[in-house]
Amino acid sequence: MKILIIEDEPLVAKDLITVVRRLEHEAEIIGPLPSVSSAIAWFAQHPAPDLILSDIQLSDGISFEVFEKCKITCPVIFTTAYDEYAIRAFKVNSIDYLLKPIDYSELERALTKYKSMVGNSLLSNEVQELLQHWNKPEKKYKERFLSQQRNGLVPVATDRIAFFHKQELIFIYTNENEKLICEYSTLDEIESLVDPAVFFRVNRQYLVHVNSVARVKSTYKGMNVLLCPPWNIELELSREKITAFKKWMS
Repeated sequence: MKILIIEDEPLVAKDLITVVRRLEHEAEIIGPLPSVSSAIAWFAQHPAPDLILSDIQLSDGISFEVFEKCKITCPVIFTTAYDEYAIRAFKVNSIDYLLKPIDYSELERALTKYKSMVGNSLLSNEVQELLQHWNKPEKKYKERFLSQQRNGLVPVATDRIAFFHKQELIFIYTNENEKLICEYSTLDEIESLVDPAVFFRVNRQYLVHVNSVARVKSTYKGMNVLLCPPWNIELELSREKITAFKKWMS
């Protein structure tokens, strides 16, 4: 968690940072920024933090000017010696308003309130993503490819394909051990069209069907994939792909 401190009194800022570090050991403390101008300059060059602890009266104005001039959406806990700004503070993403001198327990409650709000927000986002996934239509994968034969094109059902092999052209090898020229020119395009639960890109040259894999064996480079007869081809699988391949096979 990144916490930005906006405070113009050095001793107050030092004490506030000490308390925050006691309460949030793993938090990254940014600042303190002592003025409106320094805060505006900082936001112009950095992404917003997770939380802001901000004094209201600064050396060159009030911190509300920062929020008026910069697009800031993260939560803010305001700290001030005066209570006259309370109503205005809650119009600027404020989740709490603490009077100085800052009480340790009040700051702890404010931080707990922040974490509770963030947790509920994350849960809400997860639910939204789940609903979007649930309502998303199931992707349909290509059921057949066209093969160039003589002067025409012949359809080849995807479930008949043992693997695709890139040479100068892309070739389709069928379960009946036919070698056919594919209409596509790249394996990347074919890979995007077939079901990833059924086909796996072993390397740059081969995209294989799960039923064409006979076994795998470990090598000093990583792992080799052996295809079933009648092909009996041994394909090199890089170390980076081993985990994904095992997951695919299982």
